[in-house]
Amino acid sequence: MVHRLLGGPRRTRVLVLTPTRELCLQVEESVRKYSKHAPVDCIPVYGGVGYEPQERALRNGVDVVVATPGRLLDHLEKRNVDFTYLETLVLDEADRMLDMGFAPQINRIVEQIPRYRQTLLFSATMPPEVEALGRKYLRKPVVVQVGRRSGAAKTVTHAVYPVPRHRKNDLLVHLLKADEHDSVLVFTRTKSGADRVVRDLSQAGIQAGAMHADKSQRERMSALEDFKSGKLRVLVATDIAQRGLDISGITHVINFDVPQQPEDYVHRIGRTGRAASTGDAYTFMSAEEIGTVRTIERVIGQEIPRVSVPGFDFGT
Repeated sequence: MVHRLLGGPRRTRVLVLTPTRELCLQVEESVRKYSKHAPVDCIPVYGGVGYEPQERALRNGVDVVVATPGRLLDHLEKRNVDFTYLETLVLDEADRMLDMGFAPQINRIVEQIPRYRQTLLFSATMPPEVEALGRKYLRKPVVVQVGRRSGAAKTVTHAVYPVPRHRKNDLLVHLLKADEHDSVLVFTRTKSGADRVVRDLSQAGIQAGAMHADKSQRERMSALEDFKSGKLRVLVATDIAQRGLDISGITHVINFDVPQQPEDYVHRIGRTGRAASTGDAYTFMSAEEIGTVRTIERVIGQEIPRVSVPGFDFGT
């Protein structure tokens, strides 16, 4: 894509849509990295930050726009961006965008860009909804598939810890204090749950930060950067962090709450064991979550070993 932009006029020719602000920034960073020796301009467009700098950059003209749907629609309504010459549309984490209810916004955006263009849909899982989206936006699409659909990374070691729901915090503290876990990403189902886990870890003397939608953009980026740098040993997040984020060196992913969708399990544990590195994925399973874990096992095509910790297993 960068190669095709070389030598062309200074106008917006590529649009990349992402589901989260963090992923928007990461994609923008990648575009700049890959086009380091090329005269290609890129701007991230997302909410939670100042509007005017984005408006000025868009009106001046930029080769690549990486955006979240909501903020981009704001600019489109004010005619701050011109997609007349758009050549390529990219939907990153397409299935997640549908999960988050972006389909109506994506439809409105697509209605305002050229009909004849290249369209690329990227997703680590490909549920029927994404295939339907592909049929709607693409003509005779080519499917490029690496590995098995909904397959878990082979570099990750899985384990399920049976534990009563009310003892999950205690088990997390126990594991983090008993063994060497260098860089741990913990997933909770709710934002309040993430804050509660961080509070309990901090009280136990374990450095942790939270990342979820109720945090300001500055707070979210600060927690993410502190985790990347090693200042924070544990990052507790909702599913906002399960897609696309490339953080090197994560040694453990812990599903504090079992994900409701099997595909989300695949995405969550994909934050570790990246680029041929190894990693561990722990899942805390209460008695009410046994059925959900079994569904995950059927989807990924493997049984996950149970690890009983004396004093914490709900069977003891």
